[in-house]
Amino acid sequence: MAKKKRNGALPRSNSKIRILPLGGLSEIGKNMTVVECDEDIIIIDCGLGFPDDDMLGIDLVIPDISYLQDKEDRIRGIFITHGHEDHIGALPYVLGSLHVPVYATKLTLGILANKLAEQKYETQPDLVCVQAGDVIEAGKFSVEFVHVNHSIADACALAIKTSLGMIVHSGDFKVDYTPVDGEVTDLARLGEIGKKGVLLLMCESTNSEREGYTPSERSVGRSLDNIFLRHPDKRIIIATFSSNVHRVQQIIDASERYGRKVAVTGRSMLNILSAATELGYMHVQESTVIDIADIRKYPPEKLTIISTGSQGEPMSALYRMAFSGHDRVQLGPSDLVVISAHAIPGNEKLVGNIVNELCRRGISVFRDQSVSVHVSGHACAEELKLMHALTKPRYFMPVHGEYKHLYAHKELACDMGMPADRVFVSEIGKVLEIDRKGARFNGTEPAGNVLVDGLGVGDVGNIVLRDRRHLSEDGLIVVVAAVDTAYMQIASGPDVVSRGFVYVRENEELIDEFRSIAAEVLEDCLSGGKCDWTQMKNAVRDTLSRAIYQKTKRRPMILPIIMNI
Repeated sequence: MAKKKRNGALPRSNSKIRILPLGGLSEIGKNMTVVECDEDIIIIDCGLGFPDDDMLGIDLVIPDISYLQDKEDRIRGIFITHGHEDHIGALPYVLGSLHVPVYATKLTLGILANKLAEQKYETQPDLVCVQAGDVIEAGKFSVEFVHVNHSIADACALAIKTSLGMIVHSGDFKVDYTPVDGEVTDLARLGEIGKKGVLLLMCESTNSEREGYTPSERSVGRSLDNIFLRHPDKRIIIATFSSNVHRVQQIIDASERYGRKVAVTGRSMLNILSAATELGYMHVQESTVIDIADIRKYPPEKLTIISTGSQGEPMSALYRMAFSGHDRVQLGPSDLVVISAHAIPGNEKLVGNIVNELCRRGISVFRDQSVSVHVSGHACAEELKLMHALTKPRYFMPVHGEYKHLYAHKELACDMGMPADRVFVSEIGKVLEIDRKGARFNGTEPAGNVLVDGLGVGDVGNIVLRDRRHLSEDGLIVVVAAVDTAYMQIASGPDVVSRGFVYVRENEELIDEFRSIAAEVLEDCLSGGKCDWTQMKNAVRDTLSRAIYQKTKRRPMILPIIMNI
């Protein structure tokens, strides 16, 4: 009698699979994973992250793709799970370097098209529209899109067939049995894939520390309806994620039921509303939505304003409204503000600043702590267990989350019977290698952060950030002098200019002392016949730095400017 093959057992193949995360591990956002099978490469997602507090002046953070730069001919495609910024936001930058096809569902491509339109490319990106159930042949890979629920429509998991076995990447998901669009996560297909054998599961971990199940998006609709019912005399302003088209649809539906007009403010909200409506993901009566410029034509209690800024972003629509900087909307005590979102880790203070300002002005604010106006789009522990139970993977690699989330997901898998030596908690740049002998970590590859500052991509590095931190903490002193090398004497100056160190008018005696010290150093250099500009600048910088620290216990950045006349 033939022995039954264990689910996920390795076939006799000489192929080798390499999994290289370039983002999304030990962080929230910047999701990007490289999968290699022999000579073929596919990329899963290409997202951005937002800067940490110490990344002064930085707008966005994207993955470092230097590992892929010389491998373009081997890349068979970028496969996108859904249209959130942390999964597609880096594409406008990456597609300038990698000319490879991008596979994504219709709404995701609709959102992406608006982003790409702002860039100029020598070769127009190759965007391929797919839908759940489609299978794409990509070299030695066969990639199937499997529908899942998330806080944006058209989200998919990926089932990636290789010569060694099936790899399942969950994308961001939850199990919503009553979704707004009626499309439930395709648990049946995931179960079928699991029965055939799954070599490796890469599953999101964002809510792995939360017990139970994530509530249905429809529960938010009921809460919103109750708010409209109980506040007929208020103008209602609702801030939410622009990408959550189901949430926006429910807000519009409630507004229509209660006879309100809807105005939209915020660039990303306008773009996604336009794309979702045009592509058929949202249905709005033509008479319902009005231009934000026309809100004064209607009684305030007959208006709903849908806004960006649920994360407290400076200069977002809600921020400008809260601090009286919006050119169309002025808030007052007759308004009700609903923040229909959780604060992403790190944004709590930004959101708190807006809430404090609104309350200071006597404006009512509803948040999820007081009313159920938000549910997560990510699976909690019981849903993660269901994903494991359906796919029954031989190996498991938790993804998408801070380290505590990845570790909690590892413990969850082990509780379900997964041997600990088959769970791989990885980090950015660390290679997981799988062949017929098993799975193991095997070395690292270049990975990290590329910083976007205005139009500059990657031109701000650790040294520039260090200088910015130095300037922000201790300020700047500029020493300007002109020397005559023919006569070896100071021609003018030195002048001392302070920025962010001390207020000159109130510390003239201190500045005069620093000026004298700089003059003495220059005279010593010149009297010794030294005209090496670098040596003179270093001498001024070092001597003045020691003197300033003795006087103030501070170390401002010192910039000597010495000119020859």
